Amino acid sequence: MIRIATVDPKFEPGHLIRHRRYAYRGVVIALDHECAAPESWYQSNQTQPPRQQPWYHVLVHDTGSVTYAAQDSLIADSEALPIEHPLLEVYFTGFFENRYLRNEKSWEGW
Repeated sequence: MIRIATVDPKFEPGHLIRHRRYAYRGVVIALDHECAAPESWYQSNQTQPPRQQPWYHVLVHDTGSVTYAAQDSLIADSEALPIEHPLLEVYFTGFFENRYLRNEKSWEGW
């Protein structure tokens, strides 16, 4: 049975975000309509935001990290400046009007 979250996604691949609690900046690379992480990962997370909301795979600025964050943990990044990440050129074709342009390469997340 497929369940669809009742909350519409606020962000799309290419959108710049900032984490509310940890203040890191990043770019959305992919989204899941609800948490697709394994239960063991979810339970080991420092916080457990509700699973029934959009969750985002995010390339974190100035790192080589990719994180997975719940929608209610993210806000739009008001700086709207490009980010630095080694995977940018793998998944995006450019930066235009304060967002990255996603290419067709599949995200191999969860």
